Amino acid sequence: MPQQQFSRARAVLARRCTAVVQARWFAVTVFSLILANAALLGAETYSGIVAAWHHWLRLAEHVCLAAFTVEIVLRLAAHADRPGDFFKDPWNLFDLAVVLCAFLPVVRENTTVLRLLRLARVLRTARFLPQLRIVLVAVVRSLPGTLSFLLVGALLLYVYAMVGWVFFGSHDPEHYGSIGRAVLTLFLLMTLDGIGDAVHGGLDISRWSLLYYGSYVLLASFVLVNVLIGVVITSLDEARAMDGAATSEPRPTAEPAERSPLAHRIEEARRALDELERELVRTPPPPADGTRRRIPTAQRRE
Repeated sequence: MPQQQFSRARAVLARRCTAVVQARWFAVTVFSLILANAALLGAETYSGIVAAWHHWLRLAEHVCLAAFTVEIVLRLAAHADRPGDFFKDPWNLFDLAVVLCAFLPVVRENTTVLRLLRLARVLRTARFLPQLRIVLVAVVRSLPGTLSFLLVGALLLYVYAMVGWVFFGSHDPEHYGSIGRAVLTLFLLMTLDGIGDAVHGGLDISRWSLLYYGSYVLLASFVLVNVLIGVVITSLDEARAMDGAATSEPRPTAEPAERSPLAHRIEEARRALDELERELVRTPPPPADGTRRRIPTAQRRE
C-alpha cells in the first residue's frame, strides 16, 4: 500500500511538472534567460562596464544560475514517474552537465573554464528552436563523413604541394619554397581567392602551370566541396527524420490508478466481448444434416 501511494505521488508530481515545463511561458522565460546570459557575457568584455557594474554583473550571474537550476529540477521532476526517459534525451544530458559543472569547485575557481561553461549555455537555445536543433544534429552526424573528406583533402593538398614545390620552388620561393608554404598557398587557393594572380605568375614560369592550377581548382574547389555539401545534406535529411520520429513518438500510457472512467468502461467492454467470444467457441456447431440437436432435459432446465 505505501508503494502504491508513493507511485501515485510520483505520477501526480510528474503530471504537474510536465504541465509547467510544456507551457509556452516556461519556454519563453528560459529562452529569455539564455539570451540575458549571453548579453551578460558580452558586457563583461568591456572593462569599463565591469569596473562600474562588477557587483551587479555578479549578482545577475548568480540569478541566472539559480534560474537554470530551478529549470533543470523541474525537468527532472517532470520525469519522476519515468526517470530513465530523462537520460535518454541528449539535450537533457547536456543541460544537466552545464548546470552541474557550474557548482564544481574546480570550475568556479577557474575563470576561463567558467566563462566557457557560461558560453555553452547559449547553445541551449537549440532546445527551443527546432530548426537550429536539426542543423546541430546534422553537423554532428556529418562528422564521420567530414573526417573522410578531410583525409582526402589533405592527401590532395600534399600531392599538389609537392608537385608545386618541384616546379615552382626555385622560381617562387615565397609561395612554394617549402612543403609548408606550398600547402598554405594551395589551401588559400581552394577558396579561389587570388587564383588569377597565381595563374599569371605560373604562366611566366611554364605553360604547363595552366594544367596544374586548372586540375587543382577542378578537384579541390568543385569536386571536394560538392562532396562535402552532399554529406551535410544527407546528414540534414537524417536529422529531420530523427526529429520527426522523436516528436511523433507516443507518450507512455498512464498508470491504471490514473485512468479515466471512460477507459475503465472501455476495458470492461473488451473483457465482456472476450468472454462472449470464449462462450461462442465452447458452443458446439449444429449438425451437418440440418436436423436439430436434441438438448437433454437437465441441460435445458439449467
